[in-house]
Amino acid sequence: MRSLASLLVLILTVFVTGCGLLPEQVDETAGWSANKLYAEAKTAMSDGAYDKAVKYFEKLEARYPYGRYAQQAQIEVAYAYYKQQEKALAIAACDRFIRLHPNHPNVDYMYYLKGLVNFNEDLGLLGHLSMQDLTERDPKAAQEAFEAFKALVTAYPESKYAKDSALRMAYLVNALASHEVHVARYYMRRGAYIAAAGRAQAALKTYPDAPANEEALFIMVKAYDVLGMNDLRDDAERVMKKNFPGSEYYKRGLNREEPWWKLW
Repeated sequence: MRSLASLLVLILTVFVTGCGLLPEQVDETAGWSANKLYAEAKTAMSDGAYDKAVKYFEKLEARYPYGRYAQQAQIEVAYAYYKQQEKALAIAACDRFIRLHPNHPNVDYMYYLKGLVNFNEDLGLLGHLSMQDLTERDPKAAQEAFEAFKALVTAYPESKYAKDSALRMAYLVNALASHEVHVARYYMRRGAYIAAAGRAQAALKTYPDAPANEEALFIMVKAYDVLGMNDLRDDAERVMKKNFPGSEYYKRGLNREEPWWKLW
C-alpha cells in the first residue's frame, strides 16, 4: 500500500509539473496598435462577430485609455451588446459612458441607444404581435425607454435623434396607457369594479393625452354604474362626451343597448 501511495504521489507530481510546462495561450492582439485594434474590431462588427468585436474594443480601451479611440470603443461596445440583445450589458455600457463623459459630443446617441434597448425589449406592448395577456407584462421597460428618450429630447432638442425619440415617446405614452386600460378591463371582467375604476382613473391622470383614455372613461362609466355610484358615473360620462363626442362606445354601450360585458 505504501508503494502504491508513493506511485500516486509521483504521478500527481509529474502531472502538475507537466501542466506548468505547457505553453501559455498566445494573445493574437499582442503588439497591435490602437489603430489596428480599432480596425479589426470594426471588421468584426461588420461581420456580425459581436463577441469578438467587444473583446477587441475592451482591449483597445484597456491598453490605450487616453487615446482618441478609447471613448469611441465604449460607444461601440454598447452598440455591440445592443445587437446581441444583451439588454443589461448594453444599458450598463450606456450608463457608464453617460456618467464618464457627460459633455461628449455623442452622448445624445447614448441616451438614444439606451432608449432603443428598452423600447425593443418591450416592443409590442399593445399586443399586436404577441398573444401574451398584457396583464402579465411588466411595463418597466417601456417606462425606462420613455425616460431615456425624454432625457435626450429635453437636454438635446437639436440632436438628430430628437425627432425619432419624440415619436417613440408618443407611441410609448399610448402603450403605457393601453396597459393600464387593459388591466382595468381585466378587473371589469372579473367583477372587481372598484379596482377597474381606479386603474382607469390612474391612466387618465398619468397619461392625460393618450388615445387609450377613451376606453378608460368608458370603463369608469360602466364600473360606477354597476356600483351604483351615479354621481361619479355621470361625471365620467360628461367628460367622455366632451372629449370623445363621436365615440363608438355611445352606439354600443353608453346608451345601454346591450350588457357591458358584451362590448369587448
